[in-house]
Amino acid sequence: MSKDLSGYRDKYLKGELNEIDLPDNPFVLFSKWFDEIEKFGTEIESNAMSLSTVSSDFSPITRIVLLKKFSESGFVFFTNYNSRKGKNISVNSNVCLSFYWPSMERQVIIQGIARKISENDSIDYFNSRPESSRVGAIVSNQSEVIPSRNYIDEKLNNFLLNNKKLIKPKNWGGFNVVPSSIEFWQGRDNRLHDRIIFFNENNNWVNKRLSP
Repeated sequence: MSKDLSGYRDKYLKGELNEIDLPDNPFVLFSKWFDEIEKFGTEIESNAMSLSTVSSDFSPITRIVLLKKFSESGFVFFTNYNSRKGKNISVNSNVCLSFYWPSMERQVIIQGIARKISENDSIDYFNSRPESSRVGAIVSNQSEVIPSRNYIDEKLNNFLLNNKKLIKPKNWGGFNVVPSSIEFWQGRDNRLHDRIIFFNENNNWVNKRLSP
């Protein structure tokens, strides 16, 4: 089976990114873009991002996770530390985050180091989640092979029948990605996109324009 996708194409005409408009701090620009996506974009989940990790045998893998907090300290997401992503980060903490917001023809690519957040902060966030999300985190040994869908459904039903307390599992919590570089991509006509990369140089952010 094959399919030719060479006819898929579109024009990018919704914005531009000029040096004169750049702040000194990339987090200021990220916050501005994120606010604009929330106000004017049509994404269902503006905080959805690709997370790329590398395993112990140097195999890369990418999946979608949800950004739950960002500040000048970094970008925070939550997961089971024993999941495939968690195990990958434990052996190689270099990760890449990527946001794609097609409604405004924008991308942001973040390279950095993932570090566990404090246990207290993970507990606070866990307790703020809806009950169903907390139950799911407790019941699922994320990424482990299971025999069937029925297996996990029975595990859920047994948990609910026993009325167990919703206590955060010790192997569940947050990672904070401390960026070494943040690239902003704005689609432009003729595929001559605007690409500005910020990188940390001696604890100061500097930026450069990249060729499209």
